[in-house]
Amino acid sequence: MTSRTERILIIDADEKARRDLAHYLEARGFYVTGYSGLSSAKTLFDDSIPDVIFADLPPSAIGDLASRLEESETFTPIVCCSTSDSSADVVKALRAGAADFVLKPCNDDKGALDDVIEKLFDRVRVNRLNQLYRHELEEANRDLRNGIAELRADQRAGRKVQLRMLPDHEQDLVGLHVDHLIKPSLYLSGDFLDYFRISEDQVLVYIADVSGHGASSAFVTVLLKNLTNRLQRNLRRQSSDDILYPDRFLERINSELLDTGLGKHVTVFVGIISVNERKLKYAVGAHFPMPILSFEGGETAFLEGSGLPVGLFEAPQWEVYEIPLDKPFRLILFSDGILEVIRAKSLDEKERTLLELVSGGSHTIASLNEALNLDEITELPDDIAIVSVTDTMIGSDNTSSK
Repeated sequence: MTSRTERILIIDADEKARRDLAHYLEARGFYVTGYSGLSSAKTLFDDSIPDVIFADLPPSAIGDLASRLEESETFTPIVCCSTSDSSADVVKALRAGAADFVLKPCNDDKGALDDVIEKLFDRVRVNRLNQLYRHELEEANRDLRNGIAELRADQRAGRKVQLRMLPDHEQDLVGLHVDHLIKPSLYLSGDFLDYFRISEDQVLVYIADVSGHGASSAFVTVLLKNLTNRLQRNLRRQSSDDILYPDRFLERINSELLDTGLGKHVTVFVGIISVNERKLKYAVGAHFPMPILSFEGGETAFLEGSGLPVGLFEAPQWEVYEIPLDKPFRLILFSDGILEVIRAKSLDEKERTLLELVSGGSHTIASLNEALNLDEITELPDDIAIVSVTDTMIGSDNTSSK
């Protein structure tokens, strides 16, 4: 028979029994080593641990050997060899740690011995495979943990980039006081907002909600910031005035998104406030909920308007709406994540609650944050973005003449 790689250790003080069993096992192709006692066999553990051990030892010695094998974290079954067929002796050997029991001379019943060996080596192979799989799984888990740690580091870096792209808080822009809040549900947000002066008396403000979550959605927010910066530069250089028109602003975003091939679209509300002319021009790219406009001492309501999402169609068109701002006003823009934190059953009830909050005095970032307990929510179901625009003429003595 061809040689096998499995190693068997025999521990037996009876030299003849040890030699006969060794000859039989070697004839079966196993690599066999024999020792007369446990103390001399222990030196073998310094080199390599056998696959199976046949041992004629008392239960206490079998227990000692089983403990030694357990410490080495290897699966090596022990077959107790004995001339006694007492059931009590069998039970003691098995309780001490033996995997099986055979009567001496072991090779008298070759069929039974072969069955024992086959069964034990099946267990050895299964156990070794399990160990291999466990090591591979542990290695995969280490790689996964390292990958997750790296991803989190990348996400934290990406979050810092996103935060740096946002406009400054508490800005005063040509008669308007503007502030914002943005809370991501994950490390990276798919919501984005911006506001800036585009002329001596005009301020552009927009809020966008990118489809999906994660890095690809966050990348679109970088694209939006880059685009608005380029459009502002173009206006200063007098090479393009697209940024002065809400519909053309959406057209530029639409074109850039299609060019990326990311398969992403955004919902956008963009408004241009002319302080001298006292009017708001805006376009809606499927954004929801609509902003809330509140006049001092007057009506508080959602703006009207609708339009196609941005980044889905080749040549969409958007309507430009215009509304007079003949009284001191407040304008508040929201992303749809705000509705997720309002406890109400239906969408109509959520919108009504939001409108009541604003008309009741929650029209600043701080008051909305407090009214909705946003700081108390540890896991947001969706990103939340809010922009608050306040006419600085609110509360002044001469507003009645305007």
